Amino acid sequence: MNSQLTVRLPDDLEKGLSILARKLRLKRADVVRMALERFLKEAGAEEESRPYDKVRGLLGSFSSGISDLGESHREHLLRKFRRLA
Repeated sequence: MNSQLTVRLPDDLEKGLSILARKLRLKRADVVRMALERFLKEAGAEEESRPYDKVRGLLGSFSSGISDLGESHREHLLRKFRRLA
């Protein structure tokens, strides 16, 4: 262990932690460590800190069928608005 952290818990949270630790037959510190590891993983605190990293897998995965959509998006939008009006 590299560092120690002291945390004050409300009574209800401490009671729930104690019950879970007894149920799992673990130390309360182990349950807190597991919960913190899971929270950090789910919150994306490890690697994915930039918005790009969160959508990287989606980029290029959709095709509109319009080859010049990036270059002529304004013209395509105007044409669509005229059709809807």
